[in-house]
Amino acid sequence: MDLLFLGTSSGTPTKQRNVTGLALLEDSGGAWYLVDCGEGTQHQLLHTPLSTNDLQAIFITHVHGDHCYGLPGLLASAGMSGRKKPLQIIAPAGIEAWLKSTLQLTQLFLPFELQFLATETLADWTNGKVQVGAVALSHRVPSFAYCFTEVGMEPSLDTEKLAAQGIPAGPIWGQLKKGMDVAHEGRTLASRDYVYFPNKPRRIVVGGDNDRPDLLAEACSGAQVLVHEATYTQDIAAKVGDVGHSYAGLVAGFAESVGLPNLLLTHFSARYQADCSRSPSIEDIRSEASQIYHGQLFLAEDFARYRLDKGGRFTLVS
Repeated sequence: MDLLFLGTSSGTPTKQRNVTGLALLEDSGGAWYLVDCGEGTQHQLLHTPLSTNDLQAIFITHVHGDHCYGLPGLLASAGMSGRKKPLQIIAPAGIEAWLKSTLQLTQLFLPFELQFLATETLADWTNGKVQVGAVALSHRVPSFAYCFTEVGMEPSLDTEKLAAQGIPAGPIWGQLKKGMDVAHEGRTLASRDYVYFPNKPRRIVVGGDNDRPDLLAEACSGAQVLVHEATYTQDIAAKVGDVGHSYAGLVAGFAESVGLPNLLLTHFSARYQADCSRSPSIEDIRSEASQIYHGQLFLAEDFARYRLDKGGRFTLVS
């Protein structure tokens, strides 16, 4: 599972950062999922290997423009690029009404069907590769986190046990690995007795805007990675007031308390400059978080790509 950031700014874009967009990629092939679609996301895609024809589903965390204003343009471009298969949009209920109105008023015809699922009533979404659940967060409008969990994991076969029991290699081993019980020399070999999963399912939690990271405690149980907004540092958050956002230390304290191995911060206020010699800078966010959180800490950049491998190791790959 790879994460490829298409936008890491909050509210407004900067010269270095577009507004929010994040692609989650499957291990093989071109299949991918989009979490949030701020204005300009389709332009960001042009700098990546991603194709809208391979897009499996879109997940929107909340209705604020920096998370969804890119949808009409991206959908229009997908249609003009030849997409024909239906596309599911999992989003707060208001997104469906807004998009349908936009399509009607702009007379935009899409050559593919849009299928809307309201996050408020979502139980679980799955396509056999990943299972996605939603968690309600705390923001000025309904906002959600999406939890991506690997399903359909490749099993391993206990070949030493089979060999010790004198069960010859060949078709029997293959059938057992596929989950089939097999008759052999007058007895039934149960697949469950010979198949095991060496790694636990990979799980990535992607939060929307949220001023209470503790709401994600249950979702983060067993997760290897949390992607969460850190719009401010604590001092600036105090000056800004109650706007429904987290600051770096708040998220870091939560991640430390639940023992998360990897914390990936994003959605930075445009006031934090890339040049660390100027103040405030993005390094202020890193410094505040790193004083509290002792796992692997990352600050997202546009087009940065991270990989969570099958063994649960999380690294920056480009």
